[in-house]
Amino acid sequence: MTTISSHNIKMNAIDIKQLATSIRQLRESLYYSQEYMGVKLGIGQNAYSKIELGKCKITVERLAGIANILNIDLLDLLGPALNNRKTSPAVMEKVA
Repeated sequence: MTTISSHNIKMNAIDIKQLATSIRQLRESLYYSQEYMGVKLGIGQNAYSKIELGKCKITVERLAGIANILNIDLLDLLGPALNNRKTSPAVMEKVA
């Protein structure tokens, strides 16, 4: 299973904290609770919270599920974390 984690991929390849921040911002802009996200993903609120804090490994499949729930393309969700930008235009559009 492919995972994205600060422990198993090059530090300059993806900014896990930025990815977590983008996920949280999008979730909050849609007024979704962490509990709601957890239910939709089939995990508990505590496990989901760790995703938003960047404190756990996350599979590509789980990221795709999050992107689907948040109604955003996976590459747009990953964009800021891959490019070391604060926020992608697509995320800003969704949050605004």
